[in-house]
Amino acid sequence: MYGIVGYGSYLPRYRIKVEDIAKQWGADANALKRGLLLYEKTVPGLDEDTITISVEAARSALQRAKIDPQKIGAVYIGSESHPYAVKPSGTILIDALGIGPHVHVASYEFACKAGSEAMYVAYSLVKAGEMDYALGIGADTSQGAPGDALEYSASAGGAAFIMGKEKVVAEILFTHSYTSDTPDFWRREHEFYPRHAGRFTGEPAYFKHIYNSGKSLLEKSGMIPSDFQFAVFHMPNGKFPQEVGKKLGFTKEQMEVGWIVPWMGNTYSGSSPTGLAAILDVAKPGDKIFMVSFGSGAGSDGFIFQVTDEIEKVRNLAPKLRDMLDNDKIYLDYGQYAKFRKKIILNE
Repeated sequence: MYGIVGYGSYLPRYRIKVEDIAKQWGADANALKRGLLLYEKTVPGLDEDTITISVEAARSALQRAKIDPQKIGAVYIGSESHPYAVKPSGTILIDALGIGPHVHVASYEFACKAGSEAMYVAYSLVKAGEMDYALGIGADTSQGAPGDALEYSASAGGAAFIMGKEKVVAEILFTHSYTSDTPDFWRREHEFYPRHAGRFTGEPAYFKHIYNSGKSLLEKSGMIPSDFQFAVFHMPNGKFPQEVGKKLGFTKEQMEVGWIVPWMGNTYSGSSPTGLAAILDVAKPGDKIFMVSFGSGAGSDGFIFQVTDEIEKVRNLAPKLRDMLDNDKIYLDYGQYAKFRKKIILNE
């Protein structure tokens, strides 16, 4: 049996509401809420970035896995907001958590599916027998240019998953990826904010890739949507995941638990992984989970998980995602938000 032996997530406490962003740009907040199904989003603190988010999520994963950090043979962080262009994020994480130095480390990028990419490689290495444990993380402090549509959704957060073969809490039964060259969203070197071809964003980008990855995953597994208790898809906004889930045959009830985007925003590489963490926080032994990520450029990774009896032993050992999402929130106005996100740079 191979799969997740420990998982963890992290969300910043800071938030900004959609109406506060809309007010700044003279937009209709109610129309945005109805159109995007977004109400507020997380904002990284002045001292938070992809690395600190990854460290906190991985610390919770270690608490649940209850293993010696030295036994982790690989650490992969997927993000499109790595703090350094050249220095890997994982080298700081392994020092912070006591992993290594005999460990393989890499920073992954593939827009919003870099997190599932890291998870897939970590799982594959364990399944191949290369190591006993491997850590895959999806985390981001997403960027959205001032006044751009992305500014209403781009948020911060992440989730970490330790893959192993003993005391597995969620077995990975099947995987499937679907990829093509679809230029719907990109950021060139030295550019701070990404750009997007809006007419490609839904089709042929998001819906085509998630649908084909999900459809192929169902065919490969011989399962049908009603076999699953939960489903989660990449969440660029509140509307898209519900539409693609319905197209694949899943119900709103199956998607409800992992559908956290209206109150969190799009955490990019952490989007579907944080949704998965929210599901694992409540799933019961025997439950099956269907997950498909999406990354612009473009591709989707699909996973089928089956929860085991071990979940009951570990879920309360670390903070749960819904508790972080719903409690101890600190709201910012647009000026504070602009300062936190360094949208205003003061000359020194």
